Amino acid sequence: MKENQPSLTSMVTAYMRAYHSLYAKNKIFDDFLAYGLLPEDKRKLIEQHFALDKQLNTPENESGSDSTNVLPSLTKTNIIICRARYTEDTLEKAVNQGVKQYVILGAGLDTFAFRRPDLLEQLEVFEVDHPATQVFKLNRIAELGWKCPAKLHFVSVDFTKESLENVLSRSLSYDPMAKTFFSWLGVTRYLTRDEVFATFRSITKISPSGSTIIFNYTDLDAFNPEKFPQMQRSHEFFQKIGEPVKTGFNPSTLSKDIEILGLRLEENLNPKDIERLYFQGNTVECSISKHGHIARAIVK
Repeated sequence: MKENQPSLTSMVTAYMRAYHSLYAKNKIFDDFLAYGLLPEDKRKLIEQHFALDKQLNTPENESGSDSTNVLPSLTKTNIIICRARYTEDTLEKAVNQGVKQYVILGAGLDTFAFRRPDLLEQLEVFEVDHPATQVFKLNRIAELGWKCPAKLHFVSVDFTKESLENVLSRSLSYDPMAKTFFSWLGVTRYLTRDEVFATFRSITKISPSGSTIIFNYTDLDAFNPEKFPQMQRSHEFFQKIGEPVKTGFNPSTLSKDIEILGLRLEENLNPKDIERLYFQGNTVECSISKHGHIARAIVK
């Protein structure tokens, strides 16, 4: 991401969660606070982008005037919604099994701590993110007059420069001996492989055996322009906004890749798995990228 600027993709992610909450026919995740976190100028900017995308990709004879379908690329549930649902479902189970800490890596405009007071009663929550994005969020929270819960802790980090182990160790509220639940959504593709693995290693050093991490990733095929030329346009867009896509993983070797780091892969969902989990294979209501995966791993 661009230096000293909040992440644009974090805002787009929040917008998609909000749009799903407001308009989805088959709602699988209800982030009813996300829309409010986005200032009006940012919402308009995102809407303009999707409206332009519609103009560029819809044949003239298919264009319509239905004002409720202004953003066609958002009308179907995508990986952003599914990974959020999967994470919080898994977190609820972990809390019932005694997990006391929840660390949200690359938190962006996540609303969990304000949206789920029922779970917050049992958890210390740590939002870990780039300083620029975190400052933007804190300013927006202040503008809205939201009161930050006492159990919510903000921790700044630049994953390209700092160790997660070091930044969490500086927080007096974080307990490295307590079983912890980590989520890392929408981040790994923007880091190098070494940076991703360094964070995995940090997690094994600052949390005990049995701690959980949920993360999503892009498979390596997405980086093959000859096999999937449509992905090139997507990568060019992220390059243009200063958040280039750098890293993918091979789903068939992921288990071995992270095992040597001290993690045991428990679940590795491919796009078809995700569709079956939330839509019973009904692809009419979902739009899961061929390259999007959700994984769950345990600290050994």
